[in-house]
Amino acid sequence: MNFTKIIAPLAIVVFTIGAWQAFQWAGIALALGGVVMWVLLHFTRMVTILKKAANRPIGHVASAVMLNAKLKKGVNLMHVIAMTRSLGKLLTEKDAQPEIFSWTDASESVVTCTFVGGKLTEWVLVRPEQVSP
Repeated sequence: MNFTKIIAPLAIVVFTIGAWQAFQWAGIALALGGVVMWVLLHFTRMVTILKKAANRPIGHVASAVMLNAKLKKGVNLMHVIAMTRSLGKLLTEKDAQPEIFSWTDASESVVTCTFVGGKLTEWVLVRPEQVSP
């Protein structure tokens, strides 16, 4: 079970109850201000990442081999987009699970990533065949 979806709301509730116990209505205002600031920080990070990715071709990365080396299981799609600075090319139907995205570099090497619930579960690097003279 994924506890990260439970921990954040639970922490907000505990923080709000503690603020009420300490400062009454002023504490509620303080807790609400903190929660709004936290949401705005995440929203600003997301917009900044997507703004950088919007200026690059879809599914292109500087080095597929370096991307392959940096990937780790469990990271979310937004983290991978931040690493590649490019939106991945969607290979599956929209909103279907699992989602499969690919990134290609100039040497035609391709990294194909599989996301389940927005988290990276597996990835494959495919390099083109080298032609020797």
